[in-house]
Amino acid sequence: MSDQTPKQAADSRRDFLKHSAVAGSTLAAMSVPQYVHAAGADETIRVGLVGCGGRGTQAAEQALKAEPNARLVAMGDAFLDRAKYSRDELAAKRSVRDQVNVPDEMVFADFDNFKHVTDAVDVVLLATPPHFRPEHFRYAVEQGKHCFVEKPVAVDAPGVRHVMESCQMAEEKGLSVVSGLCWRYAPPVRAVMQQILEEGLIGDVVAVESHYNSGELWHRGDKSDWSRMEYQMRNWLYYTWLSGDHIAEQAIHSLDKCAWLFGDAAPTQVMSIGGRQQRTAEKYGNVYDHFTVFYDFPSGQKAFFTCRQQDGCSKVVNERVLGTKGQASILDGHFIVDGNGKEIWRYKGPKPNMWQQEHIEMFQALRDGKVINNGHYMCNSTMMSVAGRMAGYTGQTLDWETCLNDTERLGPAEYAWTDVPEPPVAMPGRTKLAGTVAQG
Repeated sequence: MSDQTPKQAADSRRDFLKHSAVAGSTLAAMSVPQYVHAAGADETIRVGLVGCGGRGTQAAEQALKAEPNARLVAMGDAFLDRAKYSRDELAAKRSVRDQVNVPDEMVFADFDNFKHVTDAVDVVLLATPPHFRPEHFRYAVEQGKHCFVEKPVAVDAPGVRHVMESCQMAEEKGLSVVSGLCWRYAPPVRAVMQQILEEGLIGDVVAVESHYNSGELWHRGDKSDWSRMEYQMRNWLYYTWLSGDHIAEQAIHSLDKCAWLFGDAAPTQVMSIGGRQQRTAEKYGNVYDHFTVFYDFPSGQKAFFTCRQQDGCSKVVNERVLGTKGQASILDGHFIVDGNGKEIWRYKGPKPNMWQQEHIEMFQALRDGKVINNGHYMCNSTMMSVAGRMAGYTGQTLDWETCLNDTERLGPAEYAWTDVPEPPVAMPGRTKLAGTVAQG
């Protein structure tokens, strides 16, 4: 049992986390300082969750499983009922219940909940609808907190640029930024990428055929006492200003693997076709239910991408990579064939939970005094999804700089529980880019 006073314990924790925050690449190879493991030192890592939906609740559970000394001490959501439900769900889980210490006074709601949570913790998990990510992430970085940042990181170009700046600030402060683009942490995907990008088993990558074709998702319904702001936020998947549309909110995973295959370079040009055929009812807001996007990259490489959320249709989530010497399947079997179609490599190793792996590596880096910063690729892949949506909504072929420099900020100027207007559904050929001049 520790002989430290509560104040001494708190000071020990701050010293440890301060060390972790300033440890850059120079210190990464050094051993963990002795005082981190000194007898009586308080090694508790205070964790907070902002955004208490299903994904956020899972992320909190995974964070606690990854680090025995982590304690969930603060939670926040726009809706108090959602935050308390998540808290109680986690407190009931045998695997982490002893690490959940969130009394009612540490459960925060409304639009400023993220500040209260961030102020109370050492590591913050950001899992709200992505519209709010830029503001929440910036605040966490300004307060010197390590972050787990769910995908996508924004819903529009101004938001992406804002997050890019925050990532640079985090790097300068030595703060870890771990992205929720979970396939980057999946051992089978890492292994096949290594064979393609480092071992050159298929030669030079020429093109990628990528798909995220799935079915419809949940809808929370409506209640007579909900304002239209509350209705839209509780059904945030169906509003572009909140989700970025499903090409950003869900299918970004596939676009991220495409970017990975091309060295995380930005495409030069985007052409997209999209619309809504099944989800045409008013309750589905203004998002589309399908996109087909063609991305051109600087080296002449191309990505041919589809995504849809339609029931009764074939489901496929995979990338087929075409190279000068063969082909590879990234998800479906994790295999590589040569130019004659003969299998020459297949992943046969372990397949741990990739969502769990993200948190294992985040907390291990924190303990080792190392820094993870996934900022570049999480911003680049988010912008790829936004550009694909912009091209689809307008029906225009767009260059990357036009998309990245767009000035339109989606969403209301102020957040309040009022009857915000219903945003219109984009019509290709009629919808214009509000913040730039479209390139034909």
